[in-house]
Amino acid sequence: MHITVLLHEAVDALAIKSGGIYIDGTFGRGGHSRLILSKLGEGGKLIAFDKDPEAVAAGQAINDKRFSIKHGDFSDLQQILQSAGITQVDGVLLDLGMSSPQLDEASRGFSFGSDGPLDMRMDTSRGQTAAQWLASVSESHLKEVVRDYGEERFARQIARAIVMARARQPIVTTLQLAEIIAPVVRSRGSGRENKQNPATRTFQAIRIFLNQELEGLSLILPQCVALLRPGGRLAVISFHSLEDRLVKRFVRAAANTDELPRGLPLRDKEVQRFSNQKLKLIGKTIRPSQEEVSANVRARSAVMRVAERV
Repeated sequence: MHITVLLHEAVDALAIKSGGIYIDGTFGRGGHSRLILSKLGEGGKLIAFDKDPEAVAAGQAINDKRFSIKHGDFSDLQQILQSAGITQVDGVLLDLGMSSPQLDEASRGFSFGSDGPLDMRMDTSRGQTAAQWLASVSESHLKEVVRDYGEERFARQIARAIVMARARQPIVTTLQLAEIIAPVVRSRGSGRENKQNPATRTFQAIRIFLNQELEGLSLILPQCVALLRPGGRLAVISFHSLEDRLVKRFVRAAANTDELPRGLPLRDKEVQRFSNQKLKLIGKTIRPSQEEVSANVRARSAVMRVAERV
């Protein structure tokens, strides 16, 4: 069963208007979407997106004329909405975490908790599987991916071990890959969380790379700003430092007013710089309560940032 992280906090952050138009860019299993719908009036509308066909199937089971769900990457958000005649919305929610069914179903290949095919695709209808990619990637590129997307200090040793192992036999299952990684990762002094499996960061890195998660996030954030009407809210929930760093830098840059010290005359170019402000930050970063983390350990790394269109 999937437990939605920061459920009420995220929906409250959108400041729902009864007749507004809202976007759930990452439907998952619909926890946020269902709560948004409960707050919308008859004239409201909610459009959800997800690249996972199983998530889309779950969304299609919602029988509500105010709701629709699209299969596709949220980086295509603006194009899809414009084709439907929608040019402005009142709020966008992006929950960048994975759903529990994705992590818990061995057939998806995201986790080494149980053995399964090494897939790791969010959209199972297209693209290379992790097994296919590992079969042909160069050692140097593999090292870069594990280092940059997994923040793994043993990336060089892991890449070497994987290349040597695949020369003996194809790497096709999750436990097979985890067992190759384990002997070359030293936990002591590595900054690794207590009891974190040695393969955790490598699995994260391959998943992020294969699904182009950071690239998609970089594309969607400017689209959200362009779509939001004045007063519209953007709420983004991140689950690891790479995502949160990207979101933090984006919203801060969009909220930068380049204000001059008081009392100085404003020249034309300074007035133009001032007018380039697109967002204002709403409150501080929000994290799950201790009670939520105790009930759902997967919530522990969540961070939510909220901004409003000016």
